[in-house]
Amino acid sequence: MTKNYFLNALSGALYVVLVASFMYYVPKTFGPSESVMIPIAILSLFVLSVCVMACLFGYQPVKLYLEGEKKAPLELLVKTVATFAGFTVLFLVGLFFSTFL
Repeated sequence: MTKNYFLNALSGALYVVLVASFMYYVPKTFGPSESVMIPIAILSLFVLSVCVMACLFGYQPVKLYLEGEKKAPLELLVKTVATFAGFTVLFLVGLFFSTFL
């Protein structure tokens, strides 16, 4: 939630890494579970993630727009999303190469 697009995108990427790590390691630690709580927890996590990412990517652009700036908010949002897309590509390349190791 800064005016630095790289920090916003990096925060989003780190949030994704933390959530994915949590979802990967918790079942391995506590064992698989058959419960209605699993879909409830996953849906809740999805909604929470949308809120967190909206704050990370959208708060500053909306704030800038409401302060009367017209070009800077769109530029910040586009740069943030593009940088996050770059992190996503890095994750996908890492996944691709990890299958060959």
